[in-house]
Amino acid sequence: MKKKNIIDLIKYHVEDNEPAFRNEAYEIAKDFDLNGDYQLAEYIMNLMSSTNSFVPQLLDNESSFLKKVDINTEPLPLPTAIKDDIVGIVNATTHNVGVNKFLFEGAPGTGKTETAKQIARILNRDLFAVDFSTIIDSKLGQTIKNITALFDEINSVVHPEKVIILFDEIDVIAIDRMNSNDLREMGRATSTMLKGLDSLKDKIVLIATTNLFTSFDKALVRRFDAVINFDRYGHDDLEEIATIILNDFLQKFKIPERNTKLFKKILNLMDKIPLPGDLKNLLKISVAFSNPSVKFDYLKRLFNTITKEKNLDMQKLQSMGFTVRDIEILTGVSKSQVSRELRDNK
Repeated sequence: MKKKNIIDLIKYHVEDNEPAFRNEAYEIAKDFDLNGDYQLAEYIMNLMSSTNSFVPQLLDNESSFLKKVDINTEPLPLPTAIKDDIVGIVNATTHNVGVNKFLFEGAPGTGKTETAKQIARILNRDLFAVDFSTIIDSKLGQTIKNITALFDEINSVVHPEKVIILFDEIDVIAIDRMNSNDLREMGRATSTMLKGLDSLKDKIVLIATTNLFTSFDKALVRRFDAVINFDRYGHDDLEEIATIILNDFLQKFKIPERNTKLFKKILNLMDKIPLPGDLKNLLKISVAFSNPSVKFDYLKRLFNTITKEKNLDMQKLQSMGFTVRDIEILTGVSKSQVSRELRDNK
């Protein structure tokens, strides 16, 4: 045990900073335990656990500021450039050399939060997200105390190699101190965040996301080991991603019918293919609302949603580049009848 531990313990007691006081007491107990004084370590732990709140473990419902995030197994297709950066993060984390703070920036719906979940799944770690509603307080002093307590709590994780901490939409704290409406309040809060990131233990992996990178405090940006730009989706990327997402939904809903070529034709009727977040919702609704007894009903629904067309005119469909077979699928009219009507209406 170091002199600093005793000084910090007294300081936190005088400041009435209960979370930090308990975390420091736990660190002292851990130090005694590592040096073979098991009975004294156990005695300190029993004293701390006999009072109400703090338990030095990061588990469901035992954290003041962190909530465990469910990690799904849905596919998360990404453009090659972003995928390569994510592989780099996984490698850096595996090397365990202190490269542990990452900032994901980009527009809403680009997959920042979902990517954090996938990284946790790949690394076989639990993901805990900061609940900023418990951090921000109408009183400036309390917000700063909460941020300090948050980092104390994060640094006290018993098995840091088994978790990832997510600061989702960190903008609420991290906007530029010089552009804040309340310069003093947000400036102090952001400064406290800077100190927290500086004090973060090397084994703690932290991922933050932001939709407002241009307003992000530059001093805070420098605290991150890497900034990953998620605004790197080209048309071909989105087309490929849409196909992967669609196939996943078709498999989940046990719909065997596939027509990738027609699907891409319908998709390209849009001026711009949506980003993955909106794209996923669009395709999910088309598949979920479809009639399982009607072949390719999900494609009809997708076409109607995109074009807003209620009455399907065969001539118009042909002018849009759809084949006789495509028109048969979209209208439910047989190919022979489609061919006849198109011929007669020339």
